[in-house]
Amino acid sequence: MAVNYRVAAEEMIRSTGARVTNARIEILATLLKAEGALTHSDIESRLAQASGIDRVTVYRVLEWLTEQRLAHKIPGDDRVWRFNVVGTGNEHNHAHFKCTCCNRVICLDDLGRGWTPALPAGFTPQEIELTIKGLCAECSPDNHAHDPRKHQAAVATRRRIARR
Repeated sequence: MAVNYRVAAEEMIRSTGARVTNARIEILATLLKAEGALTHSDIESRLAQASGIDRVTVYRVLEWLTEQRLAHKIPGDDRVWRFNVVGTGNEHNHAHFKCTCCNRVICLDDLGRGWTPALPAGFTPQEIELTIKGLCAECSPDNHAHDPRKHQAAVATRRRIARR
């Protein structure tokens, strides 16, 4: 059975008690559809031209989604934020995996129940940001069909688009 991401997005937004807008629905539906975290540029390029959602609106909606805890921001060492939908009950206690070849970022929800690093006495953790870096299955040396040059071209294109 096919998932209707627009309906799911609308229900999630409605559950916050805030105003339901087309921009919020479209952007959250885009995140729900994605198989990993997306940059602002990724989201902008996936939105239909007919949606009429401009760059500034995308930024504002992404900030609103993170404030509402419907999405979270993942910092990148390339100075680009990536956004992903928050799973059930794990918004601040899960890890991410970043492929160092294709830059794909995915959430690792199974960090383990109750995992908390050892902290000095009196310290209380509020959020955990853990990123594991390596090669995804597609970029693995075991995947003989993989061509890392295709990622280098894609990264260069994303950088050109981001500078506009």
